[in-house]
Amino acid sequence: MSTECAWEKRQFGHRARLALTPAQVQLMDDQAHAARTMWNCLHDWWTMLPKERRSLAAADVAIRQARREVDWLGVLPAQAAQAVLKTYFQAWRNCWEGRADAPNFKARFRSVMSVDVPQGRDLNITRVHRRWGMVTIPKVGRVRFRWTKDLPVGKRANADNRITGARLVKDSLGWHIAFRVQTRESKPVPHTGPEVGIDAGVTVPLALSDGNHQMHERWKSTKEKPNTWLTEKEQAKLLCLEQRAAQRKQHRKPGERTSNRLRTTYDQIAGLRARAKRRHLDWQHQTTTGLAWQYGTVVVEALQVTNMVRSARGTVDEPGKNVAQKRGLNRSISQEAWGRTVDILTYKLAQRGATLHKVPAPGTSQRCSECGLTTPGSRESQALFVCRNTGCGWSGNADHNAARNILHLYRMGHALIPAAGRAVVRRAKRVKPTAARQVGISRPQPEEHFNEVMRHRSASARRWRRCCWPTRRRSCCCSTSRATTWTWRA
Repeated sequence: MSTECAWEKRQFGHRARLALTPAQVQLMDDQAHAARTMWNCLHDWWTMLPKERRSLAAADVAIRQARREVDWLGVLPAQAAQAVLKTYFQAWRNCWEGRADAPNFKARFRSVMSVDVPQGRDLNITRVHRRWGMVTIPKVGRVRFRWTKDLPVGKRANADNRITGARLVKDSLGWHIAFRVQTRESKPVPHTGPEVGIDAGVTVPLALSDGNHQMHERWKSTKEKPNTWLTEKEQAKLLCLEQRAAQRKQHRKPGERTSNRLRTTYDQIAGLRARAKRRHLDWQHQTTTGLAWQYGTVVVEALQVTNMVRSARGTVDEPGKNVAQKRGLNRSISQEAWGRTVDILTYKLAQRGATLHKVPAPGTSQRCSECGLTTPGSRESQALFVCRNTGCGWSGNADHNAARNILHLYRMGHALIPAAGRAVVRRAKRVKPTAARQVGISRPQPEEHFNEVMRHRSASARRWRRCCWPTRRRSCCCSTSRATTWTWRA
């Protein structure tokens, strides 16, 4: 009996460190500064012209003219300049569709230095030996890079398995190359693991509904030692460097150029912070890999982290309250990087045949997971939850209670955005929380309501185009109806 295997194309990135000579580092820096300047010039040109004169063809002509007239812009390869135009136009498209803010000016010291290589055939990747490989960078030459993963090059490369491009990025460790790899792999078998709800927090990074909480282990935070992913010695050094930088900056006159010593201090501070970020990222990868292997369905909250970390300072007329406490909470939330954890977990679950779902976040930390009621005063402290309902009285960890509520919402049919990109609509018949907890209600089948979802989405999109598109408004009279419709992701 023959068995058919379903195949699918998968795209992923692989990051490797480059071994550049001082001359090659200078060339790469010049290209990155030219790419940033090209972006800024393109932004000024685009915002200056009237709408009827903006087009990709006119922008391409302007870029070619700038590279001919300005000598130091010519160090940027032509294809890299075209990639800047493509990225800039995509940024505006994301803004028009409501996925991001409008693109803006890129400052010299506040933007990431990067250069794009859109054509994979120009790289000419070869493997030298077990640890190193060679790659060709336009206008730089042959460069060694650290070989840590088998890439589809040489005899392994074909139409389905190949490298489509790369991006050169500079960080505190130097220049790296991120390969864009396209492969053809068999579709994963559906994961048969259990369901679990996850609540992201500060004290408990990932609280699971089954009690298998994921902690930072080695990097536990206390009141005296906040969780900065650095040792005590490294934290003391970071504090000393920050004080030194503040003192030297205080004695610098306005408009005076930054001294070499102050720039060196800034580099040392950036190096320590980058080390903490790498340690946190390593913990995220190890933790999410274990969760992806263990669970078949993972449910998280649809958090708006950007709104959660807004300042509470207020205005002069109406000043905020507890500003210092809110500032510390915002710093802790940003340090945990909840959005990055969810992104990593999403693609790892998809690779193993599992799914990730999001449920509405309001009320999960105040509602009792045992009786399903929200009683004022149940949240006694940050870590303790005691139900004030006279008929319940359940007590336990507050984060564990929230994780159980997240899983209950999914079983009731409140999943918003599944990881596979399919639309999930609310159940027509409401289910009581107690009944949903007693029986394991399976997730709704989105295919049954596909036509209804697409009809509502098309009507909402047409209404938004008639009302908002001429003025590019992001919120108006139709924003409420447009936001409440279910979205379909192909």
